[in-house]
Amino acid sequence: MKRLDVALQMRETGAIPLYYNPDPDVMKDVISACYRGGMKIFEFTNRGDLAHELFAELVKWSRAEMPDLVMGVGTVVDAGTCSLYIQLGARFIVSPILNKDMARVCNRRKIMWIPGCATASEISKAEELGAEVVKLFPGPTVGGAKFLKAYLGPCPWSQIMPSGGVSPTRENLKEWFDAGAFCVGMGSQLISKDIIKNGDFKKLEETAREAMDIIAKLKA
Repeated sequence: MKRLDVALQMRETGAIPLYYNPDPDVMKDVISACYRGGMKIFEFTNRGDLAHELFAELVKWSRAEMPDLVMGVGTVVDAGTCSLYIQLGARFIVSPILNKDMARVCNRRKIMWIPGCATASEISKAEELGAEVVKLFPGPTVGGAKFLKAYLGPCPWSQIMPSGGVSPTRENLKEWFDAGAFCVGMGSQLISKDIIKNGDFKKLEETAREAMDIIAKLKA
């Protein structure tokens, strides 16, 4: 899969669920529920000891069970870790920061690189380094949808993914997409602690599907 294909999948889906749990069975349940709900792209959060080994297992499993699922990795902050996850099958790399060494690694392998930016200057620098999509992080605390709308006014060519604090409600999603979001990243607001605690993956599937329906209508 080429990085252009990944960008198109991001635009088509409109939302990227992101999560980490050290239990591989929980991860498979979460990924499956989001997938059944229409989210055919998933961001594995790089967190915890031996997280890369868990990711490798999930990649092999997902390619057998859901071959059209796009698996990527988030919370990557250095070029070495970036290379490791690319070798393990990551189709995209998301970072909370802007790191030019990571850009060099991803560009060399034609892997989608989504750096985290909080200012107009950072976004511009990320695009100079080859970022097709830039992560607005943390979304609500760097100006939220108002910042996004104001920035896209003079820079309509940018493709911005707000992440951090995005919720699967119509009110919140409408605010971001009306402001011009390319897509959104959703973590704990979508995959809540209660869902995990209760093992209520049917609810997660329903919430994901509802969010997809909302996004489809907003984009239409």
